Amino acid sequence: MRGIGLGLAALGRPGYITLGHGGDFGDGATVDDLRERAHAVLDAAWAAGVRYVDAARSYGLAERFLGEWLAAHPGRRDELTVGSKWGYTYTADWRIDADVHEVKDHSVATFERQWQETLDALGGPPDVYVVHSLTSDSPALDDAGLLAALTALADDGVAVGFSASGPNQGAVIDRALAMTTAGLAPFRAVQATWNVLEPSAGPALARVHDAGWFVVVKEAVANGRLTGRGDVTGFRAAAGAAGVAPDVLALAAVLDQPFTDVALSGATTVDQLRSNLRATATAPVALPDLAEDPKAYWATRSGLGWS
Repeated sequence: MRGIGLGLAALGRPGYITLGHGGDFGDGATVDDLRERAHAVLDAAWAAGVRYVDAARSYGLAERFLGEWLAAHPGRRDELTVGSKWGYTYTADWRIDADVHEVKDHSVATFERQWQETLDALGGPPDVYVVHSLTSDSPALDDAGLLAALTALADDGVAVGFSASGPNQGAVIDRALAMTTAGLAPFRAVQATWNVLEPSAGPALARVHDAGWFVVVKEAVANGRLTGRGDVTGFRAAAGAAGVAPDVLALAAVLDQPFTDVALSGATTVDQLRSNLRATATAPVALPDLAEDPKAYWATRSGLGWS
């Protein structure tokens, strides 16, 4: 379905920071259980016309599950755009109560290791490969060796980019755009958080979109805060007045942004996916100003528990 993509962050590992995530799985959190669930959601997404799928090295076994699904359905790969991310290593060992779930490292060595791991898991290269969580404190934009390696990958036909996180998303996006315009970086894709609580990256996303970059919006429902499980009373009231579920209204707001090429659904069940997809047929409505201070928003996000 045009405009909606499926993100596998919450389907490739037993723990994630989406509100109510653990309850979606019940007792089913073994590798086999999650493989079956991921494939069921992928099947539903395919049947509904979704043609963009997003994974990452740190999403547990998400790339492997996707690769197995693709292998079981010859012919589908050519119709899909597959994106993945490198730069975090999954370290939770399938435990929800792990002290550390993922470790960030944007070095050339990590890129080279994880690129091969991605190829092995997916059974071939992704169409889009991005640096995972390029924040203002990351050394990636100052690493000439890494930028050269990414440029070589781009020269091979992969759309190279980065995902942005944190209260300084806009500044990071603008710096990367300036570097690319100057021929110092190979970026032509970005994935960033934009939702009605955290719209601060919007102007920067508009600039890179106007420059021809591929823009994917993540966390449209703010890790569950903009769903029926959420804590934003004003937003839930607006959804009720519009006669739609909160997740539908949240995604409709993202799809209404001119810079959005793909808005990711982070569904963990087929029913959640089907609800999310209703956003494509939902007209956006006027909403009260719900934007939070970016630092406060990201502090709240950092405080969400893994379940």
